Amino acid sequence: MAPREKAFLLARPEGAVLRWIARRVPARLVPDHFTVLALVAAVGIAAAYALSGAHPWLLWAAAGLLAVHWLGDSLDGTLARERRIERPRYGYYLDHLADAVATALIGIGLGLSPHLALASGMALVIAYFALSINTYLETHALGVFRLGYGRLGPTEARLALIGVTVALALGVALPLDAIVLGASALMAAGLALRAAAVLRELARREPAPGYGRTRSTSMS
Repeated sequence: MAPREKAFLLARPEGAVLRWIARRVPARLVPDHFTVLALVAAVGIAAAYALSGAHPWLLWAAAGLLAVHWLGDSLDGTLARERRIERPRYGYYLDHLADAVATALIGIGLGLSPHLALASGMALVIAYFALSINTYLETHALGVFRLGYGRLGPTEARLALIGVTVALALGVALPLDAIVLGASALMAAGLALRAAAVLRELARREPAPGYGRTRSTSMS
């Protein structure tokens, strides 16, 4: 499988924390247990958001479950690497399938809450999916799995969502639709810039047939 490249802000401290936890996980627990934990947490987050209109305290539950989701989503692969029991193709497929399901659940749940329009929630989910799809295409085309865009990655995004959720739980009035649509627009811009850079690199590696001959002929 392609080597992993992590350049986002919290990559190093997060990796150190995850390795510390993984070394202390009981032997009876395996990576798939943490993948299931992340999916169960995503269902809980979606339900907590959707029901938070009638039960505002559920926003606190959503914030806590986002931390649980981080643990399950991040620890499965770390645990496999620490124990040297990786199943690269199986893990790659399962991890990203679970990520897609969790992203959709959380976006729909937030869109069904009284704090965000469903259309805005879907815009965020679509933008996240577009970034993810581009990452998978890059992995195939360049042979490197680059987790994150620039200095921002999934951990920073999750922390931002926890911060927003806590603010809502505290009763802070946030223009959440504007924030989410703005974030979606920034994600789209980041995708466009990254795609342009990847295409330039691929064009350099694989020049168009006849380009060199055409250029040398025109110069003569």
